[in-house]
Amino acid sequence: MDKNRKKAMIYLIITSVLWSIGGLFIKLIDWNPLAIAGARSGIAAVIMLIYLKQPVKFSGKFKLLGSCSYASLLILFVTANKLTTSANAILLQFTAPIWVALFSIWFLKEKPQNSDWITIILVMFGMLLLFIGDLRSGNIVGNFVAILSGIAMAGMVIFLKLHVDGSPVEMTLIGNIIVFAIGFPFFFKSVPNFNSILGLLILGIFQLGISYILYATSIKYVSAIEAILIPIIEPLLNPIWVFLFTGESPGIYGIIGGAIVIASIITRSLYEERKNILSKKNFKTN
Repeated sequence: MDKNRKKAMIYLIITSVLWSIGGLFIKLIDWNPLAIAGARSGIAAVIMLIYLKQPVKFSGKFKLLGSCSYASLLILFVTANKLTTSANAILLQFTAPIWVALFSIWFLKEKPQNSDWITIILVMFGMLLLFIGDLRSGNIVGNFVAILSGIAMAGMVIFLKLHVDGSPVEMTLIGNIIVFAIGFPFFFKSVPNFNSILGLLILGIFQLGISYILYATSIKYVSAIEAILIPIIEPLLNPIWVFLFTGESPGIYGIIGGAIVIASIITRSLYEERKNILSKKNFKTN
């Protein structure tokens, strides 16, 4: 496997681990959803500015469109977590691979392979099993918002790929600035307690700041489908956090569903790696 591609895969796995703490901490923070989104993004923006060590350039069509998609994702996901269950919010957001596959055809001219579609179907099936015991009708508005967050997430991935020659981290930085500006007026409606402030720091530094630096850095070396399929490990980790903090263990459907998702992604990765090796051998032979 190419060195940069291997590093990108590792970064995506770390990203999914960091993303996975989002639902738990958002639930624990007692504050307005837009205030949470704004504060988290403000902290993340500082982390990204430290990483970039250069002024932000607010130019470029794809950069601005990607920043808006990213900002929409952050606001919609936090709102969905407050309006419906965490399971609903995560599951419905991760319809994103379907949207990415469709958008890739139109915008990136990347035609998904049969292995991509098979993996998407298996992953969706595994996720349904994973949450079959928890997925409830919940709040219809919250569920709809969660679906919109999945579409926004797909848009972010597509524009990150289109902006691959620029600075993907800068795109997410601008998105965080947008969310901070939107959330700022809601800071003064109430004062968060100490635990909420601590939760916001963890979300801003690790769950959003460092995670999206890793994600934006790795996006150059993987396909759009891979960029959205590998982080799907995120919802699998949520039951683990719940078990560690509440003692609630996953049911049999959750175990089976998680196994299907992990096996599907690993199998696809091994298949693609084998195909690349054979392709290189045939190229050398010719």
